[in-house]
Amino acid sequence: MPATKKKIFILDTNVILHDSSCIHHFSEHDVVVPITVLEELDNFKKGNDSLNFHAREFARTLDSLSGDKLFNGGVLIGPGLGKISIKLDRAFDESIAANFSTKKVDHHILNIAYQVAKESVGREVTLVTKDVNLRMKAKAVGLMAQDYKNDHVPDVQQLYTGTRVEENIDPELITKMYTPPYECPATDLKVEKALLPNEYIILRGEKKSALAVYDAELNIIKHVDKVPAFGIVPRNAEQTYALDAILNDNIRLVSLSGKAGTGKTLLALAGALKRKKSYRQILMARPIVALSNKDIGYLPGDIQSKLDPYMKPLFDNLGVIEHAEGDTKHSQVSKLLEEKKLVIEPLSYIRGRSLVNTFFIVDEAQNLTPHEIKTIITRAGEGTKIVFTGDIFQIDHPYLDSHSNGLSYLIEKMKGQRLYAHVNLTKGERSELADLAGSLL
Repeated sequence: MPATKKKIFILDTNVILHDSSCIHHFSEHDVVVPITVLEELDNFKKGNDSLNFHAREFARTLDSLSGDKLFNGGVLIGPGLGKISIKLDRAFDESIAANFSTKKVDHHILNIAYQVAKESVGREVTLVTKDVNLRMKAKAVGLMAQDYKNDHVPDVQQLYTGTRVEENIDPELITKMYTPPYECPATDLKVEKALLPNEYIILRGEKKSALAVYDAELNIIKHVDKVPAFGIVPRNAEQTYALDAILNDNIRLVSLSGKAGTGKTLLALAGALKRKKSYRQILMARPIVALSNKDIGYLPGDIQSKLDPYMKPLFDNLGVIEHAEGDTKHSQVSKLLEEKKLVIEPLSYIRGRSLVNTFFIVDEAQNLTPHEIKTIITRAGEGTKIVFTGDIFQIDHPYLDSHSNGLSYLIEKMKGQRLYAHVNLTKGERSELADLAGSLL
């Protein structure tokens, strides 16, 4: 391919902190890293969070490509790939200086991208950033800009729901679901689209219906019962499916998606408590994502006081379970907390640990990156089960959306795996008022 046809991609800091291997995903095109980005990465190199990992990993990658050519023409990233180069800061172009403050780091990156575009006549130059505002600023000065989409889910409207409805089912097949052994060969169910492992099905006949799941290992359709867990009783078919997946020891990875009030977290915790004897510990965690531009350092008190507001929703769900079971079970839950058999912590406290024989619930998983999801799952030791819960349309992370968050990525990549089940809950069960507000507001 002629050199003039190669594109140039300018990387923002947030792209590298999202995926330290990003430079390998631009095919034969060239990559430019502004020196300002390296300075920003330097501020992230210490720590145990995903951002710190990506900052260190990218530094190692650059070091392996080290040489004067990084600053003078660039060096080859790898076979079949383009070159990577570092551009030093320079005086602001008049067009940039006239519209943007020279004191902002983002504007230094914008300035370098703008000047590279002016100098690269005949080549397409694009600023790649996960910052929506910076993309708009780039477009305002005539510079192409786009999000980093290597790990995007193409169409979230077509995302796997984990359930399906099959109509006009033979009454005899439905009868089999209600008589021992409460199953039938999968070949008895004629479907247009092949069933996936652990996919849940509503079987509807003319007069009767049944809830079922596909067991791919035995190639059978099994009846799914409505089973209570620690006083929590499923209120609809999707909740019944969710609890079935949570209680099934053969399914080691479960994801539950849905809007607020559908019971995701409550079902996960109730199911974990029902299975407590099978695990050394029940661990609940959620990422700390501030809902304003001030982080937890602005909150009063010690570190525990700062973290308590973020963990409160998990304790609220515990309270619902305690209330459902009465005083006897209340003491059980309290005892589990005292003995550290049930632990509720911020997700940042979990990173780096190897989890053995643990029932691990990760709440608000939509605020995790695909890399963070992968890191958590790869921590799973022998006998561990992981349940991710979240709403892919309710994201607090500044650089994630419904296409790029870790929960959507997990659902897209894991569907069809024998150890995995997913259920998307759509019906709100918190209250009639909450469901109305969730639908209309």
